[in-house]
Amino acid sequence: METRLVGTSGLRVSRLGLGTMTWGRDTPAEAARSILEMFCEAGGTLIDTAAAYGGGDAERLVGQLVNDVSNREDMVIATKAGFVIRNGKRIVDTSRRALLRDLEGSLRRLKTDYVDLWQVHAWGTTPLEETLSALDYAVSQGMARYVGVSNFVGWQTAQAATWQQAFPARNPISSAQVEYSLLARRAEVEVLPAVKAFGMGLFPWSPLGRGVLTGQYRTGTPRGSRAASDHFAWFVEPYLESRSRAVVEAVARAAEGLDLSPLQIALLWVRDAPGVTAPLLGARTAGQLAPALAVDSKRLPDEIASALDDVSGGPNALRG
Repeated sequence: METRLVGTSGLRVSRLGLGTMTWGRDTPAEAARSILEMFCEAGGTLIDTAAAYGGGDAERLVGQLVNDVSNREDMVIATKAGFVIRNGKRIVDTSRRALLRDLEGSLRRLKTDYVDLWQVHAWGTTPLEETLSALDYAVSQGMARYVGVSNFVGWQTAQAATWQQAFPARNPISSAQVEYSLLARRAEVEVLPAVKAFGMGLFPWSPLGRGVLTGQYRTGTPRGSRAASDHFAWFVEPYLESRSRAVVEAVARAAEGLDLSPLQIALLWVRDAPGVTAPLLGARTAGQLAPALAVDSKRLPDEIASALDDVSGGPNALRG
């Protein structure tokens, strides 16, 4: 698999990342092992997880499997802190105390002395300078090699990057992670320009439109799909409406013309979009991951990419 630098930093990752949000809950250990083995055999290096995923179970699985399947030094482990689900409620706590407590727990669960990329999971109410001081401390103590932000909008991304650039002793924000797909292009308005301006890498999550762009919901809700589960139905439902259906049909037509699957078309569009470093694919089985890995040497014709731009919201101003 080809690799890319994360913005202007020295961190290099595979141009497809492995998301682990479902690990430990919808993806049991044996399935996770098969996924990781297939990913590593294809040359994948980037694994993205979070303290909040599965109440820490995703990180535990990553920690159990990485050294069995690969060499820790060959992998780029990215995790996130500052967000938890407690008693069914989503709680954001980006205080220095909470972030460093989360990181210490992550390192224990991941069975590693450091993470390659540590990210603030969400924008919080704590003063930004306190939040960012935790990132600097983590790097200075060898607990993290690079730092980033996740789910920040454009002005929040720019503010964090500007604060870190204000003094040489602070560590630069190397990356941003936001939702980005043919069904979610808001990142092009402010986040992608901010990422470009500050030399950051971008990791899109849900590059397949929360699974909708695979075409699996074209005729209903399949049993076993995310939309059919109690804990993920809310996540998929926003994209099961008429506008999304038109985009899904366009992706399906492009797939037929290029002898690819809708999943592959949607993934290629994101992977090679301007400013993208590596989309994070949350495959729940090795069978779901295989077609994504099969297109490493392919790219969309420019006219197809532009046509998909048009049908999903208009031209991408950054493409030129």
